[in-house]
Amino acid sequence: MDASLKSLLQRLIRRIPSQTLKITLDKWGRLTTAQQQSMDFTQPKRVLTEKLLGICEENEWTVKHITELEMIFIMDNPNQGMWNAFQLVDPEYDSQSVELMQFKEQFKCHLSELVKHVSVKMKKHTDEAVWIRIAWGDGFSRPNHLKPTYIVHQLQTPYVFVTSLTSKQKPLLSQALILATRYQAIKDANLNGRKLTAIRDLLMRQYQQVFPTKYASPLTEKNQTVSNTCIEREQAETAANRHQMACEAFGDGMLPQLQSAVYKLETKFKDHANKTMTEREEPFRCVVKFASTNLLESLRHCASSGIASTPVTPLLSSIPLKGKNYFVITDNGPGPSSRMHQPQS
Repeated sequence: MDASLKSLLQRLIRRIPSQTLKITLDKWGRLTTAQQQSMDFTQPKRVLTEKLLGICEENEWTVKHITELEMIFIMDNPNQGMWNAFQLVDPEYDSQSVELMQFKEQFKCHLSELVKHVSVKMKKHTDEAVWIRIAWGDGFSRPNHLKPTYIVHQLQTPYVFVTSLTSKQKPLLSQALILATRYQAIKDANLNGRKLTAIRDLLMRQYQQVFPTKYASPLTEKNQTVSNTCIEREQAETAANRHQMACEAFGDGMLPQLQSAVYKLETKFKDHANKTMTEREEPFRCVVKFASTNLLESLRHCASSGIASTPVTPLLSSIPLKGKNYFVITDNGPGPSSRMHQPQS
């Protein structure tokens, strides 16, 4: 067995949890009935790996077969690694008519023209998203399947989600995407996270939004022992207003699970009591980061419970409103997103 193939299979089996290994292999469908029955999934992962390496050699599996297994695992477990969102801009008149087969052919063709040695595999998910796996090489080396890039793109939308992409590979991927989707450019959406489903739902507004209303619904009275009904009514109305404003800012029900939001300040220091800092020509630079296992839920709770003041500051409500979690704040307001690449004319 080729050493690179052996290493690829070993690393993949180590990544797949023991409790889901059987299900993943069943979906793959490359094992015979006898080989499936010979697998004892109660054994340690090391023993299972050696068993699968023997089956791999027996069945003469290739890199193509192993990458199929990897794609099945990644597609079933997308909330791994750091995903970055990008947005295609300036569509051509026929961009909405691009179909899957046409996109596949165009993307592979354009990327192969840009990179001499590259391996591209595509698979359509049940939610209509196109998953792309790219193993990058160059003019002198074969594709490195141990460090692939994954791209998720839903046709007829301008959004692209990417993980494990280097700065050297970014313009190559951008060029191929632009030409295959028939857009003019692509820009950073300033949104990233470890949960693909969260940043996708936030960017595509796939969560329960609450819109401003003049008449907020009062909260149900929980404490019936309060003697002063006027105080009780006032407290309930205040709590209802806070809850309404919190939901208007961040949404209602289950929210996308973002882990962080970053604010990069590049503003002039303004404090008459500190002339040394105020008279500096260079802007004052600072980075503020909010972090939580579910940032939007935490912020909504703070506003709803009264820990944070309402109405919610636009700096925080801009996270769901603009679908971003990275902001650059200057004296002229938030800086514009930079475009990744534009095709050469």
